Amino acid sequence: MDNSSVISIVSFIIVLLFVLLSIFLLSVKTTKKLSNQLLASFLIITAIDISVFFYHNFIALPPSIEMLRIQISNFKDPLLFLYILSIIYSDFKLKWIHLVHVIPWLVCIIILTPNFFLRSYETQSLFLSNFNETKEARIIDVFSKIIEIVYIVAELYYIIRYRKLLLENYTGKEAFDNYRWVKQLIIFILIGQLLTFIKGYMRDYGSVNVDIINIFRIILLGFGLFFSFWLVFKALLSPKLFRGINVELQLSKEMLSKSDENTIKNDQIKQLKSYMGTEEPFLEPSLTVKSLSEQIDIAHRDLSILINQELGQHFFDFVNSYRIEKAKSILKDPSKKKYTVLEILYEVGFNSKSSFNTAFKKHTGKTPTAFRKAL
Repeated sequence: MDNSSVISIVSFIIVLLFVLLSIFLLSVKTTKKLSNQLLASFLIITAIDISVFFYHNFIALPPSIEMLRIQISNFKDPLLFLYILSIIYSDFKLKWIHLVHVIPWLVCIIILTPNFFLRSYETQSLFLSNFNETKEARIIDVFSKIIEIVYIVAELYYIIRYRKLLLENYTGKEAFDNYRWVKQLIIFILIGQLLTFIKGYMRDYGSVNVDIINIFRIILLGFGLFFSFWLVFKALLSPKLFRGINVELQLSKEMLSKSDENTIKNDQIKQLKSYMGTEEPFLEPSLTVKSLSEQIDIAHRDLSILINQELGQHFFDFVNSYRIEKAKSILKDPSKKKYTVLEILYEVGFNSKSSFNTAFKKHTGKTPTAFRKAL
């Protein structure tokens, strides 16, 4: 069996699986229907794109339909971008403004219209058979790569901003699970984009044997299959990942820039530090800026600015500093020398050994065990 046959068989299996997975995503009961719909749409369009390797064995599409099939791949990047937003923000909704993501596809159609869509059937067939050599194909290729980079940059921006929002508003480990999932997703996407770029370069500019290109296509299809299974099963088997954050949540510096107040009263800082020392709200593992603001009677917005801007700490680090000081006092207490590290971390508000060790070493330069031995 030659490489071309392998590619046809593998791509057919992938398309079949993608269609089945899409049907499942669209029919399964979940509170995150929009996320599943966006992911299913991405899988369906990817399946249509991959079908180029085998569909001609079964049907012959008219040239205009085939060109639309080729250009439909322009929707993959927008759908992934919207999917990422839908799992970052708990209340994300599609709006009319999101129709802007259709523009790249429309631009490609406009570029092709004069010399393709407005021509006769015979001219379209000839144009399609030599499509890769046409000036339209070169323009679309450059334009598509620019758009692809723009979406990658946008995705990285939202993920970095997402992490900052979590650090400024949450302390619980479960709040960061969603971020780690999205970060892994972007890593997979970047790997896939890199492999696709290498394959395209080998095909269009490199003096590489066709068999080698076909082998690389098989590798790329295999990676796509692995990535999609990982994507879907991660989503289905980890429903807690998709809690997300409120779409209107802002960074403290964004709120500060819109504030008419130039200073934060020193008595608020004293009030906060006094409350943290006497009432010890940091012992609550899932403490957030919002819940702390309700306890201390300082507006959520003001408290976020107070901690993240005036004190120069993320809320995550601010709370953990109190937890570590509490842990240090337990470790120093001779009457509590029988306490295990696990018991201590739960007592001071942490809910995992790895996060406790990381935070403890960040604040003291030592692990809890090493700190205790040094005493």
